[in-house]
Amino acid sequence: MFNNIAGKYDFLNHFLSMGIDKLWRKRAIDSLKHLKEPYILDVATGTGDLAIMAHKRLNAKVTGVDISVEMLKVAEKKIKDSDLEDVIDVAEGDSENLPFSDETFDAVTVAFGVRNYENLHKGLSEMARVLKPEGRMVILEFSRPAVFPFRQLYFFYFKKMLPFFGGMISKDKAAYEYLPESVLNFPDGEAFDNELRKAGMTPVKRRKQTFGIATIYVAEKQKTQ
Repeated sequence: MFNNIAGKYDFLNHFLSMGIDKLWRKRAIDSLKHLKEPYILDVATGTGDLAIMAHKRLNAKVTGVDISVEMLKVAEKKIKDSDLEDVIDVAEGDSENLPFSDETFDAVTVAFGVRNYENLHKGLSEMARVLKPEGRMVILEFSRPAVFPFRQLYFFYFKKMLPFFGGMISKDKAAYEYLPESVLNFPDGEAFDNELRKAGMTPVKRRKQTFGIATIYVAEKQKTQ
């Protein structure tokens, strides 16, 4: 599915969110601004937007992984065009079986990817495994607004308008019908914090974005005694 929409993915992200997804990514990366030139793993890196932003805002070295080869081709072109090949690399990889040693990265990030994990606990546990002690995990994901009438307007847009426009532009309506279904089935808020705890992480911050359309989750890996 993601291979099919790779060519239109960036345009649709910005168009369907009216560009506010860029602000959400910026805020997510700024959760790591206390780190000095960190080595970051960006899981479900897609077309590389978050990886590129992490380098530009934090002077970070970034490795991105994704299971979609076509999305990675877009990311590679953007990295090359930005002359960032020495500081950002991307590779095909499964979030639930990461090809890295324990305690490799200073931080792990994911933007709009964890709800697509086949096994959420395994994916989060893998991310925790490759994170250094006292390292930070930052996850940006869609959530469900709770305030009337924004909640009702949002779900009308999400269930009706987004699949229509997304399908028309990408030529893959099923992909944009999947999006609201995946959000509705995702354990957001405190339920997701509990999933982080089960994976061995300690939630430290949860910030709703734009009336709760998205949420930034920040968790840390405790130093072993």
